[in-house]
Amino acid sequence: MTKNRKTRNQPHEEWQLQFRQQRRNPPSLKRAAPFLTEKPTILIVSEGENTEPSYFRKFRLSSATIKAIGDGRNTVSVVKQAIELSSKRHYEQVWCVFDKDDFPAKDFNSAIAMAAANNIKAGYSNQAFEYWLILNFADHQGGKMNRKDYHHVIDTYTRPLGVRYNGKTDKQISEDLFDALMAIDNVTNVKRVELAISRAKRNYKAVAHLSPAEQQSVSTVFRLVEEILKYA
Repeated sequence: MTKNRKTRNQPHEEWQLQFRQQRRNPPSLKRAAPFLTEKPTILIVSEGENTEPSYFRKFRLSSATIKAIGDGRNTVSVVKQAIELSSKRHYEQVWCVFDKDDFPAKDFNSAIAMAAANNIKAGYSNQAFEYWLILNFADHQGGKMNRKDYHHVIDTYTRPLGVRYNGKTDKQISEDLFDALMAIDNVTNVKRVELAISRAKRNYKAVAHLSPAEQQSVSTVFRLVEEILKYA
């Protein structure tokens, strides 16, 4: 009889033992610290102090951060600055953005070669960055267009939209202008930035056999914008 009673009470005793152990070692009610991952950063070092940084800073990305710097250095100096900055911390991508302007062909070509040798990508424009803005609105087929005419051409297309680009004074890309650049074109029903990318690719392909200093009108900024949009 005693043996049967012990067998019958054994599950109850085991449960009591487990309960006492749980009371001695209660589960922690402290919340685990949130695990935060830092977004990858794209470093963009530009020759221009206003137009380029104000343009790239307008992109709102969900999975990356843009750090756009512009301090008016010339082509080769821009690349050297990018090399210096990228040596101090890790960036997902490092880009230099600069123009041909009136810089000697040798300097312009050397800056692009220097960037490539240091794993830095170049978004160059010949003659100037504003040509990239023009391609958002106009299907310019390449060929020579003097940068002195860029402001007037841009204004021709933006004025009817109620926005302006003051390329002669502050040279800032306003929120309204940026929105217009990213909006859908009324004629083609395609986003203007996508039109600019396809037009820039076509124009570049036509003169890719030439040295960068000989390519007109060209802007390889389309490569950088394509990369940025991957993180949108």
